[in-house]
Amino acid sequence: MVEVAEDLKRKVEEEIEREKDEAAETLSKLIQIDSVGAEPVTAENGDYYPFGQGVQDAFTFMLDKGVSDGFSVKNSDNYGGHIEFGEGDEIVGVLGHLDVVPVGTGWEHGPFSGEIIDGYMWGRGTTDDKGPLLAAYFAMKALKEVGYEPARKIRLIMGLDEETGEEIIHYLNDVGAPDFGFTPDANFPALNGEKGVMTFTIAKKIANDRPGTSASGLKLTSLSGGTAVNMVAETARAVVSHKDKKVYDDIKAQVQAFSESTGYELKARKTGSALEITSRGKGAHGAKPAEGLSAISIMFQFLGKLHFENDDITDFIKFYNDSIGFDTTGDFIGCAMEDSKSGVLTFNVGLLNYDGGSITVTINVRYPVTKTADDVYEKLMPAIEKNGLGLVKLEDSAPLYFEPDSELISTLLGSYRDITGDTENGPIVIGGATYARASANIVAFGGLFPGDPDIMHQVGERIEMKRFYEMIRIYADALIRLSSEEFHL
Repeated sequence: MVEVAEDLKRKVEEEIEREKDEAAETLSKLIQIDSVGAEPVTAENGDYYPFGQGVQDAFTFMLDKGVSDGFSVKNSDNYGGHIEFGEGDEIVGVLGHLDVVPVGTGWEHGPFSGEIIDGYMWGRGTTDDKGPLLAAYFAMKALKEVGYEPARKIRLIMGLDEETGEEIIHYLNDVGAPDFGFTPDANFPALNGEKGVMTFTIAKKIANDRPGTSASGLKLTSLSGGTAVNMVAETARAVVSHKDKKVYDDIKAQVQAFSESTGYELKARKTGSALEITSRGKGAHGAKPAEGLSAISIMFQFLGKLHFENDDITDFIKFYNDSIGFDTTGDFIGCAMEDSKSGVLTFNVGLLNYDGGSITVTINVRYPVTKTADDVYEKLMPAIEKNGLGLVKLEDSAPLYFEPDSELISTLLGSYRDITGDTENGPIVIGGATYARASANIVAFGGLFPGDPDIMHQVGERIEMKRFYEMIRIYADALIRLSSEEFHL
C-alpha cells in the first residue's frame, strides 16, 4: 500500500492549519448562495445557464476562487467544470456537486446563512455536497502551496445537477473522464458499493363523469405532496369540497381527533368555498426513508376515513393504505428483497399529485446490488394489475460494487485510518446514488463520519467544523497516495 512521507504529511497539515480561517470563510460564502436547481435562464449577455441563476452563481464562485488561487479551470458550457493542478497523462478525479435539494421549512437558523454557531456551520449543502467538495478543494490547495508535484493531474470536477439529473455526462463527454478517484458525497471510511436506484410512477385514472356508489357529495379537488422524489415528503395538501358547508365542521373534528390519536401533524381550514387539509411529516434522504415520516402517508391514512362520491378516488386511497402506507421496505406492495452484500430494499414515495384526471405517486426505490430493476418490477406488477393501475418506468441506475479489498478501496481506507485512527469501521454499501456511477473507477469517500447523524436533505442541515477540517486532512492524504507513481489499480 502507498504510504505518505512523514515530512510531506507534516508540511501539508501545517498548511491546512494555516488555511483554516480561509476555508471556513469560503464555505460560509458558498453556503450563502441559494443553489437549488431551477429552470434554465439566459443572461443579458446571452449566456445560457441550464440549471438556473443560483446554481450558476455557485459555479462561478468556485471557478473564480480556483483562478485566484492559481489553479487551471475549465467551464464546460455551464453544465459543469473543473479546477486542477499538476502534470501527467493520467487524472485523479474528485467528483462533487454544487446544487442542493430544496430547503423545506422550520429551520432554526437560515438555510442559506452559513452561520457558525456552537462549532457548527448551518445551511443547505454544508454536508451535501458543498462542504465535502470544498474540503477537497482546500486539500488540493494545501498540496499546491507546499510545492507538492503529483505524478498525475489532480482534478476537482464540479457537477451542477446531481440532485435532479445526470448532466455531469455533458461535462464527461466534452472533457473526458478521470482515470480513477473518488466522490466526496457519502460516507467514511469508504463505500465499496451503492444500491441500484430506480424511480417510477403509479397512476390511477379518475373518471369524473362516472360518480361512484357513495352519495356523500364530498369531492376531492386537489391533492399534492413532496418536493423531490429522492426526499421523504415533509408536507402534503388536500382540498375537498361539498355543497353542504356543515360537513366541513365534521371533517375538522375528525382532523383534530386523528391528530390527537396518532400524534401526527394534520390541520384543516376553510379556504373560499372549500376545505384545505395539510399534513406535516419529517423530511429525510430518500435512501433512508425509515429515518423520516411521510406527510403523504399521513394524508392518505386520514383520507381513508372520509367518504368521497367518486369510487375511483376511494379505490386509490384504499390501495395506498393497504399496499404502501408507512412501509419503507416494499413489503406491503410485494417487492421486498435483500442480499448479504447490501441489505434490504428501500421504498420511498417522494411525490403525490392529482390533476383532476389522475392521481399519481412517484416512487424512489433503492434495490440490492445483486438484483435488477426488472426483479423489482416483476414483484410489483401483481399489485398494480390487481388494482387496475398504470405504472410508468422513469429511471434506473444500476448498482455499483467493488470488492472491499480492492486497491482503490484499500488505499482510501488507509488515508482515513491514518488520519482518524479509526481501525474498527470498514467499507460499506449504501442506498444513496453518487457520481461514482458516472465514471469508471470512482468510489464514494466521505464526508459523513461513522456515528455522526445523517442530516443530508433534512431541515437543519449543518456541519461540525472540526469534521470539516478533518475532512481536508483526509482528502489531502488520499490525493497524495492516488497521485503518486507507486499507486496502480
